[in-house]
Amino acid sequence: MKKVLNISLGNRSFAIEEDAYKRLSTYLEHFRTRLAQQSGVPYTQNAEVMEDLESRIAELFLQEVGTDGRVVGIDLVERVAGRLGMPDGAPERPASAAGTYSAASDEPQVRKKIYRDYDNRRIAGVCAGLAAYLDIDVVLTRILMLVALIAGTAGFWIYVICWIAIPKAVTPTQKCEMNGLPVTAENLSKFANSTQKR
Repeated sequence: MKKVLNISLGNRSFAIEEDAYKRLSTYLEHFRTRLAQQSGVPYTQNAEVMEDLESRIAELFLQEVGTDGRVVGIDLVERVAGRLGMPDGAPERPASAAGTYSAASDEPQVRKKIYRDYDNRRIAGVCAGLAAYLDIDVVLTRILMLVALIAGTAGFWIYVICWIAIPKAVTPTQKCEMNGLPVTAENLSKFANSTQKR
């Protein structure tokens, strides 16, 4: 019989076996260390990326165990760690060296979500966000918006409505969704530096 712990991960509660908890703690600590090395920023400042990673792990746990109170085991933690990988794209080996992992090779294609791209903004990030969503050049969307503004007042109101209605991409998870990237450790770390500049 294995000892079971109750933990909070990504603002959700889970029952997890003790060995699975140790493995998860090791994975998160390795991720923190590699993220700090890669970004050159102390890992205390990468808290937002870590929160997004924990939320993603919690989502994957919920997909497997659901809300019916099943216990998270070591095999599930190993699968999730292998699926998410590490920030530098290198596969992460567990302490037990039970096998190798492909970093997010089996991650399903993510559907893009529309956000204002505040990192590439000129005014409010509407054109940059639309360009990322439609997968076209941002210059083209800016020219089209300028033509709409010159052509009449409807272009102004369209821009204002988009500015109000479209949320700003703030977290690394939102930036991954805006660009159609799967929420993996490597992709979250790509946006860690831009999160620090806000």
